[in-house]
Amino acid sequence: MSSNEPIVLAAVTGAHGVAGEVRLKLLGEGLEALKAHKSFNSGELTLKKIRSDNKGGAVARFAEVNGRNAAEKLRGTTLSVPREELPQLAEDEYYHADLIGLEAQTDTGRVIGTVAAVQNYGATDIVEITLDPPPAKGMKTLLVPMTRQAVIEWDEQKLVIAQDFADQ
Repeated sequence: MSSNEPIVLAAVTGAHGVAGEVRLKLLGEGLEALKAHKSFNSGELTLKKIRSDNKGGAVARFAEVNGRNAAEKLRGTTLSVPREELPQLAEDEYYHADLIGLEAQTDTGRVIGTVAAVQNYGATDIVEITLDPPPAKGMKTLLVPMTRQAVIEWDEQKLVIAQDFADQ
């Protein structure tokens, strides 16, 4: 995958304390991956300090943010870095951003929808596919584990899942 789009590593969920620190939801590889970068969003935010919040997220301090009000204004802001600043991917590795928006189809060639999100609840990544057309009844999305049995292949245009997983 070769896109020039920046890769999002975290999102600000709100202020932490009164000094201007922010709470972060970590996306991708977590705290250590975030620590490897000093600047985010094309230099708009410069990382001064970061630590774990011991709940799977982080608390960060940026040079440009002074006080709780400034920190609150960042709520919802994503932290991104240029793709070239990230490590090279090994075969079968991917960035979540590269999967989102891909057409999803079965190994029989039937288009079933679009990849809307990639979640991870601890065991493995889960691909969320928005079904198109949406069914009249039941779930409008399909959750598929990012395993070889379920996701057979993917490239820049499509993600191919086993028909058995599409029939859930």
